[in-house]
Amino acid sequence: MKYLPIFLNISNKHCLVVGGGSIAVRKIELLVKAGANVRLVAKDLCPSMSSLQQQHGFESSVRSFRESDLKEVDLVIAATNDSKLNADISSLARAKHLPVNVVDNPDLCSFIMPSIVDRDPVQIAVSTGGASPVLARLLRSHLESTIPAAYGELAGLVDSYRNQVKQVFPKVEERRVFWESVLEGSVAEYVFSGRADDARELLGNLIKDSTANPDYRGEVYLVGAGPGDPDLLTFKALRLMQKCDVVVYDRLVSEPILDMVRRDAEKIYAGKARAEHSISQENINQLLVRLALEGKRVLRLKGGDPFIFGRGGEEIGELIDNNIDFQVVPGITAASGCTTYAGIPLTHRDHSQACIFVTGHRKEGNSDLNWEMLSHSNQTVVFYMGLDNVKRICDSLKAHGRGDSTPAALIEKGTTSVQRVFIGDLNTLPELVERNNVRAPTLIIVGEVVELHKKLHWYKPGKEIK
Repeated sequence: MKYLPIFLNISNKHCLVVGGGSIAVRKIELLVKAGANVRLVAKDLCPSMSSLQQQHGFESSVRSFRESDLKEVDLVIAATNDSKLNADISSLARAKHLPVNVVDNPDLCSFIMPSIVDRDPVQIAVSTGGASPVLARLLRSHLESTIPAAYGELAGLVDSYRNQVKQVFPKVEERRVFWESVLEGSVAEYVFSGRADDARELLGNLIKDSTANPDYRGEVYLVGAGPGDPDLLTFKALRLMQKCDVVVYDRLVSEPILDMVRRDAEKIYAGKARAEHSISQENINQLLVRLALEGKRVLRLKGGDPFIFGRGGEEIGELIDNNIDFQVVPGITAASGCTTYAGIPLTHRDHSQACIFVTGHRKEGNSDLNWEMLSHSNQTVVFYMGLDNVKRICDSLKAHGRGDSTPAALIEKGTTSVQRVFIGDLNTLPELVERNNVRAPTLIIVGEVVELHKKLHWYKPGKEIK
């Protein structure tokens, strides 16, 4: 993170703007809106600047910039078309430890001004760290279209009742649960539909009828995080990720997805790698129960889908035995997501009339797979967690009737920006793993549909290796 997002209180602060063009006009409009005392220095004023100065009556000097202009100033914006002058202003301001922004030159800035969605008192700032102001504006326009203007009115209503709610709910956790029920319920809907008086009456009644120290029941959200790409999350998954008090997450949950969990939620790592379990499955089950009994909303975040090799059934079985409320949110399983991003359809009328998902991880060194069934032609077999046993998998399939040249693929870190796809056959697959230092998580796909990758591959973050 290149910049720390902050909101500055510049009400009645002296803010210097150097430059009299259209860009300076936009900056001054924001400063005035935030209550700043603006000082303008510019050789020339464009018509819009002259009009703005007449409208707001801020101090202006039509002349060249002087170092003395930085005296008794709290913030500086350089918005001239003279790059050397902008650089000089930045250097002088930094020497005086003044926050400085140089328009369209992030390297000369100590702070940048983001695109803003204004629902006063609610404000949303969108920044690309100066990399692309146009992209920031596009993102802002998307937010503008999805966030009702009445959110500002709703925030004002909430603010007017904060002290009353503190008296009824002395604990922070109690207040948070209460306000979430308000902001996601009928009070908010009344505000959005223009029924402000009804919203105020309902909120007052909810506060009056509430009881301090309520017995909040905990709940567990068993959520599938998909194979890695955050864009593949469901709306329901995102909503619950923002609602939880604590998240218990697996090794296969990608960092960008974990970043989308509510920022102040407690995070507990419960990842499992081969022969390395940070927490045993039995202890995970008991942990979920204990956290829920403490009244917490627990997000159990799993890579892929929790009911496909995710032990989700074991976990909710424990919750049911302990009378814990829970929700299950399916995720895109790795077999579907990764093969789709690799351009390998799992079924195809000309090549595969069936698809089988198999775990390739052996339990205590024993084989419990039906190799004869898995070796039938005209079907696709996807092996999860089979990378360490890739040679044994290929040898077993060949020994039970699959041809040596049967197409096979490896998809490493599928759907992510570092995805790699390796195309071979049952003879060459083990060599591909060793030669290319393939690492988990990796799927193994066996079947004629792998040949379609040559024509259908569309997602190309890395390179295909044969």
